[in-house]
Formats: sequence, C-alpha cells, structure tokens
Amino acid sequence: MSGSDVTREGVQGARPGRDATTGARAGRRRRRRGRGEQPMVPDAQFSSYYGKPVLNKPTWKPLDIAGYLYLGGLAGASSLLAAGAHATGRPDLARVAKLGAAGAITASLAALVHDLGRPARFINMLRVFKPTSPMNMGSWLLAGYAPLTMAAAASDVAGRYRLVGAGATAAAAALGPAVATYTAVLLSDTAVPSWHEGYRELPFVFAGSGASAAAGLALAAVPAAQAGPARRMAVLGAALETALFQVMKRRMGMVAEPFEQGRPHKLLRAAEVLTAGGAALAALTGRRRDRGLAVAAGVALMSGSAALRFGVFHAGVDSAEDPKYTVVPQRERLEARAG
Repeated sequence: MSGSDVTREGVQGARPGRDATTGARAGRRRRRRGRGEQPMVPDAQFSSYYGKPVLNKPTWKPLDIAGYLYLGGLAGASSLLAAGAHATGRPDLARVAKLGAAGAITASLAALVHDLGRPARFINMLRVFKPTSPMNMGSWLLAGYAPLTMAAAASDVAGRYRLVGAGATAAAAALGPAVATYTAVLLSDTAVPSWHEGYRELPFVFAGSGASAAAGLALAAVPAAQAGPARRMAVLGAALETALFQVMKRRMGMVAEPFEQGRPHKLLRAAEVLTAGGAALAALTGRRRDRGLAVAAGVALMSGSAALRFGVFHAGVDSAEDPKYTVVPQRERLEARAG
C-alpha cells in the first residue's frame, strides 16, 4: 500500500468486511447496530499504595470519645443554665444544672482517660502550655473547669460556703461555652476530611447540641414552674443545631457525603427527629404544665444530642477510610490557587 492510497475518506480500494471502517461512517454504523462507542479508559479508582487508605483512620474508641464529646457539651451548657437560675432565684433549676454539670464533666473525663489507657497520659498533657494545640488547651480547660463545677454542686447540696459556691458557679459559667465547643475545634484540627472541612460551623453546631442536652436534663428533673429558662434554651439550642448543621453540609460539598450514608445517616436522621420533637414538646410544656410531657421532651432532647455526636464521630471515621474525600478536595484547592 502506498502513501497515495490513504485519503481523508479512508483507504482507497479497501474491500468491505476486511478493513476497519473509520471516520464519521464508523459512528453511523455502530449507532445502527445499537452498540455505540465503548470507553477504552476505565473510570478512575481512588486508592493508594498497597490498597491502604491515604489517611490512617482515628483509633479512638467510639463509645469513649463520642461519649466524651456529648458529655462535655452537656456539662458546659448546664453551667450556663445553673448561673442563670442562681441569679434569678430558681433554686431547683440551679441545683439540677449544677449537679448535671459536675456529673457530666466527671463522666467525660473518665471516658477520656479510659480511651487514653492510663490516667498519667492526661496528667502528662499538663506538663506544657501550648496555645496552638487544641488538645493541650482543652486539657488545661478541663483541669480548671471540673473542680469549679464540683465546688458549685457541693456548696449547693451542703447549703454551706454560699459565697464560694456562687463564685464557683459564675466561674464555671464563664468557662462553659468553651467546654461545650472546644471539642469541635479539636476534631476540626485533624486531617479527617468530614471533620476538618466543617471547621466554620461545627463549633456552633456543638453549642446548640450542648444547649439542647442541658435543657433536656433540666426539663426532665425540674418542676415546670422553674423550668422556663430550660424551655427557652431547648428551642434556641435545637434551632441553632439544626440550621447550622444544614449550612455546614451544603458548604462542605462532596466531603459531606459520609453524613448521608450508612450508620452516620441513621444517627443524624434520628438526631434531627428527636431534637425537633423534643423542642416542640418543650414549647408545649410551658402551656400545659404536664409532667409526663416535660420528661418526654427532656429524654428526646438528650437522646438527640447524643445521636448527633455519635453521627459526627462515625462520619469522620468513614471519610478517613475513603481516599477520594482526601484527594479530590486537595486537587480542587490546588486548581483554585493555580487559577
């Protein structure tokens, strides 16, 4: 075959059935047969060397660390509620909130130490003071906050050293917002995609979740006549948690997918239903003063807050196991900088 045999229309003198058809006529023939063009390059599969994830998934124990996240939020918000009740003359509400803060932070520390393995590991974190480390600052925060909650609760129960108790209550309330939200900063400071990308809204989500839990505890244990601040906190906390979580997922884009899949989706869906239902029941208790309704509202709010923390925890672990949630956002950021 000479070079002159090849033209724009194909090979001159080719015998049908022996040579491959090229050009536009090939496409028409394949379309008539109903097969269409077959892709020669397979879809990209995100993987790393030896089939291992790009990131090592967190090795934290789910019950310990998700429980630690939940109990810290409950404690911090309860301290705020206790200070408000103490200042406005609601002794029953103040006592329940003080005991709730002391009990929750004690259980939270126990869960953290259990995950660490030895109490000495927590003490070792207090050997340095490093403002750039959320873990180190959180350790110092807990070390200062926990004794204050215990002093406030002990003074209230014993009925003695009221000035000391009032000072401890006020100091614990000052630290309460940080205690309720610093765990969100701790998660966001990791490389885990579904935690890291939520750094803007996650502290506010945890603040609303903690407020819902603290309000739920108060509603379940305090007479309706003194539970007015708890009802208002329940509605505000539920609104903040629900709205900011939706904003966070929309902003995160693809990295929010683990929140909508598998076990995290079930937990987070349960959290939405329980929190919204608990807030609605809390609003009704202000009119009906029904004790059973108040207890149901309180249990729903606390359960919804716990489901949110566990859902966020498991979604982060799932995102670390799938390389695409690490690789794709990195590529997009590099392309945006180059552009």
